[in-house]
Amino acid sequence: MDIRTIGVVGAGQMGNGIAHVMALAGYEVRLSDVSQEALDKAITLIGRNLDRQVSREKISQDERDQALGRISVTLDIAAVGQTDLVIEAATEQETVKQKIFDSLAPHLLPNTILTSNTSSISITRLASRTDRPEKFLGFHFMNPVPLMQLVELIRGIATDKETYETCLGVVERLGKTAASAEDFPAFIVNRILVPMINEAVYTLYEGVGNVRSIDMAMKLGANHPMGPLELADFIGLDTCLAIMNVLHDGLADTKYRPCPLLTKYVEAGWLGRKTKRGFYDYRGDEPVPTR
Repeated sequence: MDIRTIGVVGAGQMGNGIAHVMALAGYEVRLSDVSQEALDKAITLIGRNLDRQVSREKISQDERDQALGRISVTLDIAAVGQTDLVIEAATEQETVKQKIFDSLAPHLLPNTILTSNTSSISITRLASRTDRPEKFLGFHFMNPVPLMQLVELIRGIATDKETYETCLGVVERLGKTAASAEDFPAFIVNRILVPMINEAVYTLYEGVGNVRSIDMAMKLGANHPMGPLELADFIGLDTCLAIMNVLHDGLADTKYRPCPLLTKYVEAGWLGRKTKRGFYDYRGDEPVPTR
């Protein structure tokens, strides 16, 4: 199937990054959200990120202008349904994602492929609520999307070969690399990464180290580019907790029990960079550890 138009549902951190790379690769993109403010912010941020690529000579000014011209924004979910490929990039809550696919259903073209950027939720289960489980795939980008090379492609139990190969072709056109994952909780990257973050929170919770010493230890001792608590703030503590709950519920193994301290931070609304407080406080000139 020839993909020309792409609908992206959700204009947040992941959605605007996906729209950015798709437009730069030559696809016509329709970016949708329930909030006009979110759409306005997304277009501003995409423009700023494209400008950064121009200044670093990654792309030309003409390529920047053409990419931005390929992105249209809409509050109307029906417009998104009239595309060749839909990528749902809403918050990591299954009920929210289900409502999006339910609302898309009456507006889809016969051959529209449905995908989700979920980082942990069952693709098979999401697909089963649609009229085309064979044309449903997990399309999991890494954050930040313009910089990260990997895309996880996750087949549900009903996903057909043509759908997988079509999406693989899209990944290749983006100049990224696909990793094929089976449909088990959290797939590959987050199955390994988020429990490591959760263990770092346990290390903090038990007083083995403070925020700064834990992050320094992993950066200098394991050569990680970012400490696990700093990374948790970047991802969003609510997302980390949601993934741990999916792992714990889906695999019924106590080793995936979310740390109570992680739950407490989320309950406080300290979700990381996006709320200006998490394991670090970002309200000043420099991030300051909160523990």
